Amino acid sequence: MASQARIEAATVLLRDAAAQHAPATFACSFGIEDMVIFDLIHRANLDIEIFTLDTGRLHEETYALMQRAKEHYPRPLRIMFPHGPAVEKFVQAEGINAFYQSIELRKSCCGIRKVEPLRRALQGKELWITGLRREQSVTRAELEPLAFDVANGLMKLNPLLDWTEADVNGYIKRFDVPINALHERGFPSIGCAPCTRAIAPGEDARAGRWWWEQPESKECGLHMDPTGKLVRSKQPANAG
Repeated sequence: MASQARIEAATVLLRDAAAQHAPATFACSFGIEDMVIFDLIHRANLDIEIFTLDTGRLHEETYALMQRAKEHYPRPLRIMFPHGPAVEKFVQAEGINAFYQSIELRKSCCGIRKVEPLRRALQGKELWITGLRREQSVTRAELEPLAFDVANGLMKLNPLLDWTEADVNGYIKRFDVPINALHERGFPSIGCAPCTRAIAPGEDARAGRWWWEQPESKECGLHMDPTGKLVRSKQPANAG
């Protein structure tokens, strides 16, 4: 279970970063880590916008949680959709499930359905909050709690970066936070329905995402810099 000290530290990170880098926005995927952050923001009554990306191919369980969260938390939720003509053009040219054919096509689909709407959601913001944790995968092991996102030109905060799976699950139980029903069916990480499966015992938390690819390529592009790597720098290049 997440200790009180760890909960307070995450809340302080959220409060301080949001104050220093306003306006702030939280990208909620409705995964279990993001529901912890949603709850932390609500409990501390922080001035942080909350948005989600509806790719058009989410699990029904994710949509059910969106509705439940709307009823549970009296906060506005901004829902971002992909650009319709871009989706149509991609599907007509490559096929409805082209992402299975190659990493390039999969990343193109993610770019249209997730990255471009994210760019719009981040416009005018100074801080982007996410639920990334080091423990989730090899691609996230070297992240920093607060980093400058080169691709989007703003700071990015990962308040749960050092939390363990036990910390997350303990918080959820302690505060009775609503979560995605898929977590109880072996889905620790949840994305689009065709690209997510349950994991086997012993697999890392991201093993069920794009399971046909190698672990090193399992990012959709939301958290990448222009070189194709996860952002790790602590401060903007022009800072101090």
